[in-house]
Amino acid sequence: MEINVFLNHIKKDFIESCNLYHKNQIGNSISIFNDENNFPDLDGFQLAIIGVEEDRNSFNNDGCKDAPNVIRKSLYQLFNHWNKLKIIDLGNIKCGFDVEDTYFALNKVFMTLLKYKIVPIIIGGSQDLTFPIYQVYENTGKLVNITSIDSRFDIGQDNEKLNSNSYLSYIILHQPNFLFNYTNIGYQSYYVDNQSIELMKQLLFDVHRIGNIKANIELAEPLLRNADIISIDTSAFCASDAPGIKYNSPNGFSSEDGCRMTRYAGLNPKLTSIGFFEYNPNYDINNITANTLSQMIWYFIEGFSKRINDFPLYNSLDFKRYNVQMEGINDEIVFLCHKISGKWWIDMSFKSKNREKYERHHYIPCSKEDYELCLKNELPDKWWQFYQKLM
Repeated sequence: MEINVFLNHIKKDFIESCNLYHKNQIGNSISIFNDENNFPDLDGFQLAIIGVEEDRNSFNNDGCKDAPNVIRKSLYQLFNHWNKLKIIDLGNIKCGFDVEDTYFALNKVFMTLLKYKIVPIIIGGSQDLTFPIYQVYENTGKLVNITSIDSRFDIGQDNEKLNSNSYLSYIILHQPNFLFNYTNIGYQSYYVDNQSIELMKQLLFDVHRIGNIKANIELAEPLLRNADIISIDTSAFCASDAPGIKYNSPNGFSSEDGCRMTRYAGLNPKLTSIGFFEYNPNYDINNITANTLSQMIWYFIEGFSKRINDFPLYNSLDFKRYNVQMEGINDEIVFLCHKISGKWWIDMSFKSKNREKYERHHYIPCSKEDYELCLKNELPDKWWQFYQKLM
């Protein structure tokens, strides 16, 4: 399918307005779909920037549809340090007559990029756009992991229509269901009721309060390393660093936290899409939020440029293997450490009753601290959580 029918090109007068005075600025040094009569050949590209000007299913955040070009203008002015990466800006998804038409267009564009092994960086719009992105994986026959950086869980109320406040419920209830795990990084307890937290535990999902992550931001790295899809809600960041959202908060992640986390995300060889949602330029101050998000995207690309294939494979010689025998546990707990990257994994392959179905989830990202915890005869929470999923 020719995906150019779903895309609006970047107008040349917009590019000229971006203050591009140096050849190494991103706006001067990546490929840009700027001629509607000349759609580029996608062969060889590794990253694609895609804007979505859609907010009809936003939860009281009208105006976030205007985010793509505001983020893009800030991003274009940053400097490109990755000469070996092939990056393309494919413009903005055309909004359909109904919001479902926009979902369809985004779904078809992403499906094509997945075939070309191009990772999309989605900018703008509301977070319900995560749902049509998730639906693409239905055609792959693979179970996937979603990680959200968000102050809330977005499961909505009973029978609530699909919107940015309820999209996760639609993903959980979608049939056929191919969600293996959902991870939330940074929920803020005063925005989340106890019943929702208990529901996350019952579903064996992986949720982490913002205070725990901010105290040691490196805890986010294994969580982001396990993701196929990353969905970022701008409300996860404090108002001083990201005022550009209707319901901003004095508390949240800092822009520095965001940059570190998106760099971790870029390093993940398993990741196939990342989206930056809910930014509303109507509430921004001096483009602070646009600059925060564009720098987070810059760090994502930086991480992507340094990717190595350090995902475990059966009987791979690239890993050191550590077997820990714990009191009260019949089976040994098996840890793997990559000899080059130093990243740690828990090997759960021998636990699965359905090897083919769960093959992509036999190795659980962890930290060295999890291994050291095991040596003290304390079982890491993630081992038990994924043990139950695999069994």
